Amino acid sequence: MKVIAINGSPRKVWNTAQMLKKALEGAEAAGAETELIHLSDLNFKGCVSCFGCKRLGNPSFGKCNLRDDLTPVLEKISGCGALIIGSPLYMGDVTGMTRNLIERLTFQYISYDNTPPYFDGHINCAFIYTMNCPEEFSDCQKAAYEQNAGCLKVLGGTTEYIMANETWQWDDYSKYASGMFDVEAKRRHHEEIWPRELQSAFDLGHRLASK
Repeated sequence: MKVIAINGSPRKVWNTAQMLKKALEGAEAAGAETELIHLSDLNFKGCVSCFGCKRLGNPSFGKCNLRDDLTPVLEKISGCGALIIGSPLYMGDVTGMTRNLIERLTFQYISYDNTPPYFDGHINCAFIYTMNCPEEFSDCQKAAYEQNAGCLKVLGGTTEYIMANETWQWDDYSKYASGMFDVEAKRRHHEEIWPRELQSAFDLGHRLASK
């Protein structure tokens, strides 16, 4: 099985990326082949409403007609067994580039003919969300998950999610305007809870690769 992880964070070594890497370690422990893709490395757009994926007789019918750096990524995803999308939550939803990926990935398969989606495979999916806010503000994570999980139904598999709250954002908080935070409390949270969240990501990857 091939498990693909997509990092929708602009940061390639921090919280979201670390959890995705742990998830892939879990998938590898279950015998899967893995790949991590950073969206920030790619030059691409969201859906441009060209409707090439719906145009009869178009060679790209049922597939995204737009050609850019995301095109080979969409092709890789179509052949994988499991997909993990990771993103911090900005203003209650995934990053803009993650949203662009979801648009391009899912709209190409939606049928306007009251028929099943054009994708006839089965890809089990998961989201990894990270957020600076405490857990009591996690309702927005659930709302984002429900919206995005609904989009991924066209891939024919199951979808689940895990989340990490109160993330450690910088090595040195004194360099940033961050007076609203109890830095020592955040440090303790990072030291005590973060290892458990990484383990949760590992377990997620192992679980997906074992389905």
